[in-house]
Amino acid sequence: MQSSDAILARIHGALTHETHLDPVRHRIEVNVAGRTVTLSGDVPGIASKRLAVDAVSALDGVAEVIDRLRLASASAVGDGAIRDAVSKWLSRDVDFINCTLRVLATGRLEVLREAREDSCGAMDIAVDDGVITLSGHVISLSHKRLAGVLAWWARGGRDVANLLEVRPAEEDSDEEVIDALRLALETDPLVHADQIVIVSRNFIVTLKGFVATEEERRHAELDAWYLHGVRRVLNEIEVRA
Repeated sequence: MQSSDAILARIHGALTHETHLDPVRHRIEVNVAGRTVTLSGDVPGIASKRLAVDAVSALDGVAEVIDRLRLASASAVGDGAIRDAVSKWLSRDVDFINCTLRVLATGRLEVLREAREDSCGAMDIAVDDGVITLSGHVISLSHKRLAGVLAWWARGGRDVANLLEVRPAEEDSDEEVIDALRLALETDPLVHADQIVIVSRNFIVTLKGFVATEEERRHAELDAWYLHGVRRVLNEIEVRA
């Protein structure tokens, strides 16, 4: 059996190799309890967060990774403003037009919109110290993933806990990831989705095609990283002025 020091050394080695984070500026705290590893701390972006979790999950002897990594916020945005931004994105999206929306504010749930009988689900939105939690249920994995992406778009958000249940349950797959990302890119007003090709294998997404600006290329990549269940993103999109 490996010593705790040896296990921690392997974990820190994997984190350094995969995330390329400066261990002084962005210190990830690691706690090991049996075969469960908890990662805590601030990271500079969503890619670093996803890569850190994926790197530790791949290590022999690790059965579960509890992700408590948060994005380092560049600006101070209150929980109320973040909650309002998430509510705005969800309430205006056509895919959730017939979804019940509720927000947790001052300790109680407030109904923003009540859906009809043929609804696409019911979502509760809560924000605590910049961490956005989505709970309730939706009718498909694509709805769950799109809701998570829209939540990540809220300025000031440091993490999204996507706890939405899919009813009826669906089996996840790379095809599901592609469908959801296509929907997210078509929803993003800053991306021309028809110019981007999506490939997914073992939940590793590769983006191909071309866009007009580096900013659009970056936004497309972020949308892929924001997708629930995606392990990593390879951005091969070309910028053509």
